[in-house]
Amino acid sequence: MSVKWNKTAETTGELTFDISQAEVKQGLDQAFKRVKSNLRVPGFRKGHVSRVIFDQYYGEESLYEDALNIVLPSAYSAAIKEAGIAAVGQPQVLPVTMEKGKDWTMKATVSIEPEVKLGDYKGIEVPKQNTRVYAKDVDAELEQDREKNAELVLKKAAAVKGDTVTIDYKGTVDGKAFDGGSAEDYALELGSNTFIPGFEDQLIGHKAGDDIDVLVTFPADYGAKDLAGKEAHFATKLHEVKSKQLPKLDDEFAKDIDDSVETLDELKEKIKKDLKAKKEEAAKDALEQAAIEGAVANAEINEIPDVMIQEDVNTQMNQYLGNMQRQGISPETYYKLTNTTEDQLRAQFSQDAAERVKTNLVLEAIVKQEKIKASKEEIDSEIKNLASEYNMDEKTVRSTLSDDMLEHDINVRKAVELVADNAKQVAKSKPKTKSKEETEKADQK
Repeated sequence: MSVKWNKTAETTGELTFDISQAEVKQGLDQAFKRVKSNLRVPGFRKGHVSRVIFDQYYGEESLYEDALNIVLPSAYSAAIKEAGIAAVGQPQVLPVTMEKGKDWTMKATVSIEPEVKLGDYKGIEVPKQNTRVYAKDVDAELEQDREKNAELVLKKAAAVKGDTVTIDYKGTVDGKAFDGGSAEDYALELGSNTFIPGFEDQLIGHKAGDDIDVLVTFPADYGAKDLAGKEAHFATKLHEVKSKQLPKLDDEFAKDIDDSVETLDELKEKIKKDLKAKKEEAAKDALEQAAIEGAVANAEINEIPDVMIQEDVNTQMNQYLGNMQRQGISPETYYKLTNTTEDQLRAQFSQDAAERVKTNLVLEAIVKQEKIKASKEEIDSEIKNLASEYNMDEKTVRSTLSDDMLEHDINVRKAVELVADNAKQVAKSKPKTKSKEETEKADQK
C-alpha cells in the first residue's frame, strides 16, 4: 500500500493512500451482489442478471460509490496504521483517482491526537490526607441511627421546630382556590422547609385543635408562573402535634440496629472501623485525584482537536443516559422530570470535557513512556470482574469489548496507580496568623 502523510497543522493533516485493484475488485463484487436482487434487465428474471450483462447495461462505474463505501473503512484503517498516526474522529475523504483497472487513490483530511510533552509525573506533592476517626465522628453516626429509629409521640404542648404536625389546609390567591393548594391530614415536619418559606414558621407555637390563618408570598421564581410572587392565604386546621422521641443509647439499642453486636461498645468499635475504611478509601481517591491533576498541570499540550471534545461529551452523555435507562428512566422522561433539554445536558458535560480529554492524553502518554502493557491474565480477570459486576456471561462481555479496549482501560488504570504511588504527601500549610503588632498596624491603615 502506498501511503503518504503530510501534516498541515498542529492536529490536522492530509493522508494520501491507495486501494489496491484486488480490494477494489472485492468491493465491486460485493456491491454487485447487493444490487443484483433488485435489478430488472430486459430478457432476464429479476435478480438473475450476470455481472457481464450488468456491466454492459449499466457500466461498472455505477458500482463505484457502493464499492468505495465497502472497502474504504479497512483501507483507511490500514493506511493510518502504516502512517503511524493517532487519528481521531471521522476523516473527510475525497477520491483522487478511480480509474477502471487501476488502483484507486484517496486523500483524507485527518484530525490527530495532539503531541503530549510530559513534565514531572513522579514525586508530585499532594496534601496529606487525615484518616483518623474521632470520637465525635462515631457519636455523629450514632445520632443519625437514633434519628432514623426515632418514634413520633403525641404531645399536648405547642408545636416547636422539629415537631411533626398533621394539618388540613385550603389555599387561596385573590380569594380563589388554586391547583395543589389544599390537602387533608397532611403530615408536615416543622423546619423541613417543605412548604413555601414562612408557612411552617407560622405553625410554631400552636396546639392541636387550633385554626391558623397562614399568610405567605410565593417566591418570584416559583415553578407555577401564575402563582409566582403572589400573596396567598391558607386556612389551616392543626389536628395533631407529635414530637420525636429518640431511643435510649444503650446495649439494647445497639442490638436493635445491628444484630452482629451485643453491646454499645461493640457497636461503637464497628462504626469506628467502618468510618476508618471509608476515610481511607476517600483519602486514596483524593490522593489519586491530586496526583493526576499535578501530572496534567506539568504536561504541555498545545491544542486539542474539537472532535475529541465532542467525542468525550457524547461518551459522557451516553453513559449517563444509559445508567438512567437501566433504572427504567428513558431520556425523554429524564428531561421531563428534570425540566431540562438535551442541549442543556450537553452543555453541562461540555464544561469539563477539555480537561477530561487532556487528562486521558497525559495518562496515555505515561503508559507509552513507562511501557505499561496489560497481560492476558489481567485482561481475562477484567472480563470476569465485568461479567460479575453487570451480571453478564463472560462470552457476552468478550463480544462487546475487544481486548484492545480492555487493555487500554487496564493500562490507564495502571498509569494512575503509578502516579499516585509515587506521589509525596505533604502536610497542609496552616494559614499564617498575624502577630498582635501586625494586626494593630493593619487596623490603623
